[in-house]
Amino acid sequence: MARYTGPVCRLCRAEQKKLMLKGNRCKSDKCPINKKRPAPGKDPKGRAGKRSDYGTQLREKQKLRRIYGMQEKQFSLFFERALRMTGITGENLFVMLEKRLDNVVYRLRFASSRSQARQLVLHGHVSVNGRRITIPSYLVRPEDEIAIAGKSKNMVIIKDALKEFGKSGVMPWLQLDPDGMKGKFLVSPRRSDITDLADIKEQMIVEFYSK
Repeated sequence: MARYTGPVCRLCRAEQKKLMLKGNRCKSDKCPINKKRPAPGKDPKGRAGKRSDYGTQLREKQKLRRIYGMQEKQFSLFFERALRMTGITGENLFVMLEKRLDNVVYRLRFASSRSQARQLVLHGHVSVNGRRITIPSYLVRPEDEIAIAGKSKNMVIIKDALKEFGKSGVMPWLQLDPDGMKGKFLVSPRRSDITDLADIKEQMIVEFYSK
């Protein structure tokens, strides 16, 4: 599947929001959002007029899609699945995105960004219930155990990423054993539990796909 290979900081500038695409760099003074750099383009101020409803909805969709590192086709398929589920579509979408294996690996502090977590999964460094899974979009279930597999525990990037656990811990729906490099997905989160994405307006995303 084709992926965006350009400078990811440009995506944050386009959305004027930290999308946490480069791990520790996003928390440093090098982050373009911290520097208050303008949106990319030759004349961003010339385009800074009032947005239409469609434009606002599009930007919310793009923000969420880019945060989780998904292409449009895959993201729209996730939305369609959320739409068919019982309950509130926007909340269903968030729960499904949080259950993606690459996201869980990131949330467990095994990687400093979701893109790094995706690489760990693709290269066979992650197991679920003792079985290696190489599909980043694999949906974990409550009580699943996610672990770093075998010799991969010696990888420096994983050890460095785990240092964040001592500073920030993990989300309440997860449990982590940092020494054993394994964790557990305890329960599916509620929308209100995903506090770091509280500013995303999922209803606008629902309205975007409903047109």
